[in-house]
Amino acid sequence: MELLPSEQKKILTEAITKDRKEVFSRYGKAPSKSFIEQFASFFVALHGYLTLGVTLSIIFIFIYEGANFFKKVSFFEFFFTTEWAPFGRPQKLGVLPLVNGTIMVALGAIFVGIPLGLGTAIYLTQYASKRTREIITPLVEILGGIPTVVYGYFALDVLTPKFIKPFFPEVGIFNALSATIAIGISIVPFIASLSAESLRIVPLRIQTGGYALGLTKFHVVTRITIPAAISGIIASIILAFTRALGETMAVTIAAGANPKITFNYLESIQTMTAFIVQVSLGDTPAGTIEYYTIYAIGIVLFLLTFIFNWIALLIVRKFREVIQ
Repeated sequence: MELLPSEQKKILTEAITKDRKEVFSRYGKAPSKSFIEQFASFFVALHGYLTLGVTLSIIFIFIYEGANFFKKVSFFEFFFTTEWAPFGRPQKLGVLPLVNGTIMVALGAIFVGIPLGLGTAIYLTQYASKRTREIITPLVEILGGIPTVVYGYFALDVLTPKFIKPFFPEVGIFNALSATIAIGISIVPFIASLSAESLRIVPLRIQTGGYALGLTKFHVVTRITIPAAISGIIASIILAFTRALGETMAVTIAAGANPKITFNYLESIQTMTAFIVQVSLGDTPAGTIEYYTIYAIGIVLFLLTFIFNWIALLIVRKFREVIQ
């Protein structure tokens, strides 16, 4: 006779209860954790709380030091005016030109990095032979280990004079386009590696089901494999985008130091991170408005990163709902 689900649950509960009673009657109490288990639990928890503490400490420092800046500069002037000249007289402290330059470079880098990174991931996981993967994968990983200052000089000495200037003779030696291309190349390993991992974990039975229906390799990849791995792919793109937002040396070297609101990639611009480098060289006296601009811009950069990550989570969640 087949048991009802409620009866099965009752029998299972009684069996578990009896086993626990036998253990308690044998030892007189519940078995205690060993010293190693207790130490491991404490060690792991300590690392978790340490990570949380470091994050909160960084936020606290930004807020505490940034408050000194906003005691002297109004929120409206900082967030809504369009001129940035903290070393001039009179000082102009509108952060929008720096935000404009940062987002310009990050978005441009993503448009460069997505085709290269995602294309590399699809090729390595779906089309390349084992021997080809063994050769290409380490070469792609090497790109992630190259210091960004090298990308900056590559943009300055190679991209601008040899690849951009022949097509746009009016471009200056410092321009946003060369910095964008250099950063786009630097984020390829992030997109390629994480996207490849997402593509690899797609169940094989889903792909073979597509072949059983008569789909070609191209249609299986574009209509089954990529949609199934879309959450991981989007996560890799967002990680690369936040990396591009925080990029420092490449844009400092290649993009110049001309903060202004523009959408022309052939002009010189300045990003938030590049300005932080400029102020941090040691020539700015501590305690001045120029010094506290570091923390104010750090707050803006943190907020931008937080907002884009939050948007990414919403997008990933939406795609998961659609796939399910």
